[in-house]
Amino acid sequence: MVKSKPQHFAQWCFLSLIFAISSTAKTLNYGDALAKSLLYFESQRSGRLPYNQRVTWRDHSGLTDGLEQGVDLVGGYYDAGDHVKFGLPMAFTVTMLSWSVIEYRQQISDAGELEHAMEAIKWGTDYFIKAHTSPNVLWAEVGDGDTDHYCWQRPEDMTTSRQAYKIDQNNPGSDLAGETAAAMAAAALVFKKTNPHYAHLLLHHAQQLFEFGDKYRGKYDEEGRLGVVKSYYASVSGFKDELLWAALWLYTATDNEEYLMYVINEAENFGGIGWAITEFSWDVKYAGIQVMASKLLNEEKHKKHSAVLEKYRSKAEYYICSCLNKNLDTTNVERTPAGLLYIRQWNNMQYVSTASFLLTMYSDSLKSSNQKLSCHGGTVAHQEILSFAKSQVDYILGSNPSNMSYLVGYGSNYPQRVHHRGASVVSYRENKAFIGCTQGYDNWYGRVEPNPNVLVGALVGGPDSHDNFLDQRDNYMQTEACTYNTAPLVGVFAKFSELEVQKELDHSQDLGLVASY
Repeated sequence: MVKSKPQHFAQWCFLSLIFAISSTAKTLNYGDALAKSLLYFESQRSGRLPYNQRVTWRDHSGLTDGLEQGVDLVGGYYDAGDHVKFGLPMAFTVTMLSWSVIEYRQQISDAGELEHAMEAIKWGTDYFIKAHTSPNVLWAEVGDGDTDHYCWQRPEDMTTSRQAYKIDQNNPGSDLAGETAAAMAAAALVFKKTNPHYAHLLLHHAQQLFEFGDKYRGKYDEEGRLGVVKSYYASVSGFKDELLWAALWLYTATDNEEYLMYVINEAENFGGIGWAITEFSWDVKYAGIQVMASKLLNEEKHKKHSAVLEKYRSKAEYYICSCLNKNLDTTNVERTPAGLLYIRQWNNMQYVSTASFLLTMYSDSLKSSNQKLSCHGGTVAHQEILSFAKSQVDYILGSNPSNMSYLVGYGSNYPQRVHHRGASVVSYRENKAFIGCTQGYDNWYGRVEPNPNVLVGALVGGPDSHDNFLDQRDNYMQTEACTYNTAPLVGVFAKFSELEVQKELDHSQDLGLVASY
């Protein structure tokens, strides 16, 4: 009896180890997802590509952008599967990339991706500096959506219009000026220690843009201004959310009380404490503003503004609770049968990624302040919020009825026919023979074969309300990806990568204790 005990114990240890290894094998690799997500932004680059470009199927493009208008607008990002450079979604992309680094810098650094994240941000902000040619002039768009969509070409072969459009004091665009100011202020925080001169330059532009947007108020997409954008990136929420958003980011970046007072004084007039919103996107910033403002309550110096900041927090809680299905029945975000947040049919994943970011960040904020969330459905601890955010991220990475990763290039099963001109046509570096405007439609668009180039790190539009997904190039509602889909996930992937590494370390220590025993 005594002699057999160590043998049984050894067998138990061996089986435990096998179970541990098999469990770990099923674990999602958030570090890999983070690395891939940052590669996507290199696929979307416009302009002259740098020597360290990692996405090798792309080449230089848009090298004469702004030439007709006598301004250098080379650079920036293509927003999705076409080749228009739309200012509003590009700025929101940079804001979210910067916010990811601000909140999760250490985690991104530990994963070895901080340099890539900062490069992705700087590619956008370098362009914004060029586009902001004088205090009250911001170049808002390069290219025309209508003519661009008529062609299916690689960006390197572009023959479509590269007309550039601007906002100024006669044709204002407070929404675009505000979001660009927010992006540059947030980016200034990212570069503050490593490149203080550049951070100072970004802040200078951000402050001028905010003053411009606030002084000359108006929506950028109104007829007579930038009407060409209306079919693509219409400013449905107006400009008041962007002005609050910009002021809040400028306060965070400068600690200048004037910007905070703007957020406090305009809270009611601009809808900051009035709108209860269940989405956060390139157009509607209220939920982001409310979550940011609510975090100010954790600092003693802001207690004097607690009456207004508590109202911001109330609206932030409404958003978080609606995602958690803890509000009154009619005010919760819908979910698919498998549990994915579902806002609308077209490119639904953009709302999932932004929600995942705000949920993760809010959970961290509650944990650090030792607080709980109050919803109609009861109080919620920070762990439950983080767990739900993880469920959304895991769905994106393949824990769904289709066992498909909606992050392209991640895992073994992901969309093969992404609605993307450059990815769906043979690489320019492989075949430099010119492909004309409609030639791409004739020879490449309708192919049933997978795209010749993998758009690694792109988050596609995703499944419908019943978790169904059709991997077809012409199914652009589901298979097109956008820069602002992936950007919020950078911080979220970094956070969950850290948790996974810690979990594995703890597990290894437990196995070590068992072995030593």
